[in-house]
Amino acid sequence: MSVKQLHIINGPNLNLLGKREPDIYGSTSFDEYLQALRKEFSKISIGYFQSNLEGEIIDELHRLGKDGTPILLNAGGYTHTSVAIADAVAAVKSPVIEIHISQPAAREKERHNSLLSKYCKGSISGLGLSAYKLGIEYFITHYENH
Repeated sequence: MSVKQLHIINGPNLNLLGKREPDIYGSTSFDEYLQALRKEFSKISIGYFQSNLEGEIIDELHRLGKDGTPILLNAGGYTHTSVAIADAVAAVKSPVIEIHISQPAAREKERHNSLLSKYCKGSISGLGLSAYKLGIEYFITHYENH
């Protein structure tokens, strides 16, 4: 295993996981899930950042993205609306995997288009919280960082 660290960035309303629309997003909070991920992948430093503010997400992408550290990004609703976050993903050195807990293509029409996808290494959606685990496993197998 060559990946020593990676970061998860979650966007708007993901601080409400476990409470918000459990029929779509499940009943586990992200803090609970993050603890489980850190336990399962104990040899990797997993950083975490969540914000409901577009500019803060961009600042975090800039901060983390300059050294090539892999990023799992769930931009929430900004996925479909934020040219600025898409530009930030395009500008950073880090590989980024786009994460969605639900399946955007199976939801409202305004959620069908991602402005981020073309700048990301890949996208994982519709598989619940396990999308984060799959992203981590991808980076473990396919990416080397310092």
